[in-house]
Amino acid sequence: MGGVGAGPVHGPRPMAGRGGWSAGTVLAARARLFPSVRPYRHLTVTSPHRLWVAGTGDGRLPALQVGNYKRTVKRIDDGHRLCNDLMNCIHERARIEKGYAQQLTEWAKRWKQLVEKGPQYGTVERAWCAFMSEAEKVSELHLEVKGSLMNEDFEKVKNWQKEAFHKQMMGGFKETKEAEDGFRKAQKPWAKKLKEVEAAKKAYHAACKEEKLAISRETNSKADPALNPEQLKKLQDKVERSKQDVLKTKEKYEKSLKELDSVTPQYMENMEQVFEQCQQFEEKRLRFFREVLLEVQKHLDLSNVASYKNIYRELEQNIKTADAVEDLRWFRANQGPGMSMNWPQFEEWSADLNRTLSRREKKKASDGVTLTGINQTGDQVSQPNKHSSSLSVQSNTVQSVQSSYNPFEDEEDTGSTVSEKEDNKIKNVSSYEKNQSYPADWSDEESNNPFSSTDANGDTNPFDEDASPAMEVRVRALYDYEGQEQDELSFKAGDELTKMENEDEQGWCKGRLDNGQVGLYPANYVEPIQ
Repeated sequence: MGGVGAGPVHGPRPMAGRGGWSAGTVLAARARLFPSVRPYRHLTVTSPHRLWVAGTGDGRLPALQVGNYKRTVKRIDDGHRLCNDLMNCIHERARIEKGYAQQLTEWAKRWKQLVEKGPQYGTVERAWCAFMSEAEKVSELHLEVKGSLMNEDFEKVKNWQKEAFHKQMMGGFKETKEAEDGFRKAQKPWAKKLKEVEAAKKAYHAACKEEKLAISRETNSKADPALNPEQLKKLQDKVERSKQDVLKTKEKYEKSLKELDSVTPQYMENMEQVFEQCQQFEEKRLRFFREVLLEVQKHLDLSNVASYKNIYRELEQNIKTADAVEDLRWFRANQGPGMSMNWPQFEEWSADLNRTLSRREKKKASDGVTLTGINQTGDQVSQPNKHSSSLSVQSNTVQSVQSSYNPFEDEEDTGSTVSEKEDNKIKNVSSYEKNQSYPADWSDEESNNPFSSTDANGDTNPFDEDASPAMEVRVRALYDYEGQEQDELSFKAGDELTKMENEDEQGWCKGRLDNGQVGLYPANYVEPIQ
């Protein structure tokens, strides 16, 4: 900002002649600057300075009154504070964008695992998971918005503030001090003349008051017969002197007003120059704020981002690919009547390996019977089953012995061969698995299912797929688990162990603890170590 000596902003002004500016010219100029100012009603003399001592209709004092330039000066300090407010506003929005992106990522990760491990299958499952992919991509876009707000908009305001406002050693800003000094310098001569006018006005009003009192005393004395002529003469002389004082003070008052009027045009010009410099500084700030706000709007408006539109276009396509008929056909082929079966065949009885169970154990084991070891035929739909697991092929001898148990026969006192581990293991399945009927677990002692994949001659079913050997994988426990049977492992949340075999159809895995203990554990109690 420049000083008061800078040239006028709106071009050259007409210079006053020897006689000074006319009252009409001064009044017209003031009316242009202060259209709402009312004349000072106590003055009978036509004086241009009256507009500066008047008040506005809403109670505010005119800007060119002595000392009233402070509002304009304060606006410069307010501009610096508004820059801080704008930066804080942008920073808070950036934190909101970052938090929203993190919540989207966490939501997508959690629900993707739940859907993949849940009972939903087929094309609807893929459509459901498409929402998680959408959340991950939108999360990345909101992180980009956060970066744009902080790295571009925030830094832009910060740098502009640093260039526009210069702090002083004694406090405050250089721009504020320059404006205040300019106004004070422009106002000093006019303020001195105004002070003389106020003193002359005070003297004139006092003389008028004294004249009125003198006239009142003279009038009252004429009606008082006790007063002698000499006393009456004194009162009359005092009235004459008071009238002369009124004329002298009035003349001095009018003279001081004319002197004030003579310096008023230059005062107005100087004050307006400083004011216009403040206006130009404020205009730069206002235009800069508008520019920054437009940049923020562009960064926040994701509707104009091509990748954002593609995200929801892909999401819509994934949802529309969901086919109920296709999913039902897959379920029929893999979980329904479309599955192939090995029907029961005649097997010789062997007394050597026959075992018996008590009626209580037999009743517990015969509560549910599930067909296992069933393979797909060539014309069935090939779609992965989330709950499938590999079953080891049992020896011919064990199969022939355990086949003596027919699950469709009535309960007898004689023994039958069933697994004893299923009761406790079924208690530990997930919330999804508790609502489903899963087949009984296979132990390495028993293979009594007459529908097993091994035929009566001990040969394997040629349509069975070769079971791929499970690779050992390090896993971490998600929850505490206390083994219910001797062949089950116990561990705490956070413990690490080795998975030796894949999950079976009941949701169990075979694993080994770090101390070498080998046993079974619920598959959904652990997660792979990345």
